[in-house]
Amino acid sequence: MSTNVLILCTHNSARSVLSEGMLNHWARKLGRDVRAYSAGSAPSGRLNPFALEALTNAGVDVGGYRSKSWDEFTGDGAPGMRIVITVCDSAAAETCPYWPGSPVKVHWGYADPSNAPGGDEGKRLAFELTRQAIGYRMLQLLQLPLETMGDAELQQALLSISKS
Repeated sequence: MSTNVLILCTHNSARSVLSEGMLNHWARKLGRDVRAYSAGSAPSGRLNPFALEALTNAGVDVGGYRSKSWDEFTGDGAPGMRIVITVCDSAAAETCPYWPGSPVKVHWGYADPSNAPGGDEGKRLAFELTRQAIGYRMLQLLQLPLETMGDAELQQALLSISKS
């Protein structure tokens, strides 16, 4: 059975999208049955073009990506999540909705690359560095024996990854 991971950021336009893309990319390459989704508490309705560029340059297919609300993952028919990861501090501080199945939750914070100085080139560099950092953590997540881990063990492993 597939392990579903929901990645949250306030606007679902940059960091959560980078995370969804990298986790799905590495899971496919490694043959792992893991599926990432991303959403936001206050979705912007658009994806940051620098995030899409960074993912595309890394060989990630971004077709079908869109900015969406976390409400899409709380109702009937929504995929059941095993893990919920927040990637921005403001989303981590918000009261999240009830997630069916009581998934394991962890915060993996990243600075907002949208605020990088240096014009477009500075933003490109910031998005690429953020994509690489996120990709590294997603690879660590995919090395875990997710199918056999209990929730407490998984929580500890995810917290350990957050410190790397």
